[in-house]
Amino acid sequence: MVEIAVATLGFPRIGAKRALKTALEQYWSGGCDAAALRTTAAALRASAWQQQQACGATIIPSNDFSLYDHVLDISAMVGALPGAPDLDAYFTAARGSSRNETACAHAHAPTTGQDHQPAAEMTKWFDTNYHYLVPRFHPAQSFRLSSTKPLDEFREAQQLGLHTRPVLLGPVSYLLLSKSDHRDFDPLTLLPGLVAVYAEMLSALADAGADWVQIDEPCLVLDLTEPGRAAYRSAYAALHAAVPHLKLMLTPYFGALDDNLATALALPVQGLHIDLVRAPEQLEPVLAAAPADWVLSLGVIDGRNIWRADLVAILDWLEPVVPRRSQLVLAPSCSLLHVPIDLTRETQLDPEIRDWLAFATQKIGELAVLAQALTQGRASVEPALRAASAAQLARRQSARIHQPAVKQRAAQTDPALSRRASPYSVRRAVQAATLRLPPFPTTTIGSFPQTAAVRQARADFTKGRIDPARYQAQLQDEIARAVQWQDAIGLDVLVHGEFERNDMVQYFGEQLDGFAFTAHGWVQSYGSRCVRPPIIYGDVARPHPMTIDWWRYAQSLTHRPMKGMLTGPVTILNWSFVRDDQPRAQTCRQIAFAIRDEVIDLEAAGAAIIQIDEAALREGLPLRRRDWPSYLAWAIEAFRISASGVADATQIHTHMCYSEFNDIIEAIGAMDADVISIETARSRMELLDAFATYHYPAALGPGVYDIHSPTIPSIEAMASLLKAATRRLPAEHIWVNPDCGLKTRHWPEVRAALDHMVQAAALLRATVHTP
Repeated sequence: MVEIAVATLGFPRIGAKRALKTALEQYWSGGCDAAALRTTAAALRASAWQQQQACGATIIPSNDFSLYDHVLDISAMVGALPGAPDLDAYFTAARGSSRNETACAHAHAPTTGQDHQPAAEMTKWFDTNYHYLVPRFHPAQSFRLSSTKPLDEFREAQQLGLHTRPVLLGPVSYLLLSKSDHRDFDPLTLLPGLVAVYAEMLSALADAGADWVQIDEPCLVLDLTEPGRAAYRSAYAALHAAVPHLKLMLTPYFGALDDNLATALALPVQGLHIDLVRAPEQLEPVLAAAPADWVLSLGVIDGRNIWRADLVAILDWLEPVVPRRSQLVLAPSCSLLHVPIDLTRETQLDPEIRDWLAFATQKIGELAVLAQALTQGRASVEPALRAASAAQLARRQSARIHQPAVKQRAAQTDPALSRRASPYSVRRAVQAATLRLPPFPTTTIGSFPQTAAVRQARADFTKGRIDPARYQAQLQDEIARAVQWQDAIGLDVLVHGEFERNDMVQYFGEQLDGFAFTAHGWVQSYGSRCVRPPIIYGDVARPHPMTIDWWRYAQSLTHRPMKGMLTGPVTILNWSFVRDDQPRAQTCRQIAFAIRDEVIDLEAAGAAIIQIDEAALREGLPLRRRDWPSYLAWAIEAFRISASGVADATQIHTHMCYSEFNDIIEAIGAMDADVISIETARSRMELLDAFATYHYPAALGPGVYDIHSPTIPSIEAMASLLKAATRRLPAEHIWVNPDCGLKTRHWPEVRAALDHMVQAAALLRATVHTP
């Protein structure tokens, strides 16, 4: 009889009530010590293990928990962090520090930026909204076992009576995801020394009783070079030689192995996981070619979206597989890190929509139902199968999903809808005459700190403790103070601060048709940063204006230009849980027309500058280059539809953050925005390298202030970054801004940093010639 296990590849870390976020922020502010933080972390791990077991998982991961980031954890394990291997060094790498202040204490007080250690560069984890901290290596890099976290957490589970399968990010993916300051240096040359440390850890795990270890190698679904494939062969040959009796579950995800399948199948491992949600077509080739004694792990439940699975349909194609293998594992397609923890907490969610959903614990339950059906027959789980099928049918037939007028509008093919009236060269002259901004104009990305008072006012309003008039008055007070302060320090283009917005996507989704929202559906974006992605369940339309009144009030307080602030269609799409019953491109086009209506209304109200943020454009890029043109075509068109309904004098800005843009720079140029702001502080202007060969047609604001670090850069440091930018960009095209919104920061550091930024721009105006 075939053995069918139920495995999870990783579980959300933050806790049902975001206990990790609370503990981290208390620790960073000096409100708790390391012992208290570790106690909270241990409780979260124990709860996660027990919850997975209760839901039916028979293979439970350990070391999938992290205090900040699992890639950073590997850097700590292999001794790749500067300083002593302790919490201070760990969080300094994540958040930066100054000489007189570590990153884990007094985080609310501004630091000078002198002799500080900058935070590690942060970028998107493949095509998800999770951010990882990029390892950075040099030719003389050495590795040593500096952290025993994987072993410690395996033993921690043992003490609770649980035999877990430890998880490690694989050595080859770790190096492929890294960077070097040395242009001609290939981090893969460091592989032998790195593998030796991995072997030491694997040996320790085996000695402690581990029989399997999950080795995540997501880079196996990317376009690999032959040296990359050779690195896999040499790395796993060395690991097998060092620890021959420990079984390894090779775990790629987020796509198909495709042309890397032969490489994966030739490795001396004992199991292979495949993502059958993103790439169901790879099942047959793997079944035909995988060694007969390998354990196959089938990722049949979507680990990245929240829709309830069609269990009967999955069983229809799984049942013929069972006789062909002696050992199978049913699993999510990837770690459940990317979905909320438990749907049962969503008591306020519309019952009809809630019945269409499954969060992490429900997904494990779905896997358990499938395993039981495959081993004991469908009749043994008939009620669960019937309920799943009924939910699928109800969703398909629901009248609230489809709006024919919305579909008809989105199907328009008129090219003029995505084209500005004049080219940028013409618009630039018109806008310069209208706006009369100085060289190196200064602005911010949009949001200002959401203080405890702002959050309390929102909570009081949401719970009915204050009426709409009082809530509006409180927010208008916040806006007035922010505008007055911006005027006082001399910012050239102001923002209203977005105090009325809970989140840059949720705020708009709450006012658009076709969206639903959870109360507790938090997922981790990075570190302590958690978001509640909206759920796009139906056709999207804008029933009424969303931002006009707030913009009008803010503009009435100043004679300087006040930006209208919107989130772009691609970002709304990529930062939501998106319906899976129609192409993503179709949903994105619907959102584009809704944002277009808002842009036109802002212009009619008098807004001369409108920012349409597309922070998530790059993260939606397919992992294989052959699929890029199709995505970029519809994504760029969606942005242009949203932005192209205005006159030449209206200046369109956009913003992108924490992604690699150099390889899609021409597509970014095709967006035809008048000004784009991007992250360059953490990358030290590295993201501007593409401009050495590509003549970017419009203006650009390279971020000079890393808003994710408590460190305040000096005036000189910001001016130095701007001077570096002038070596890549025409000085007359450069704007001056932080690299992202300031919502998560605190006012003392924001005031200090932006005051420095304004002074740095003044210094550039005095020393750099502009036409």
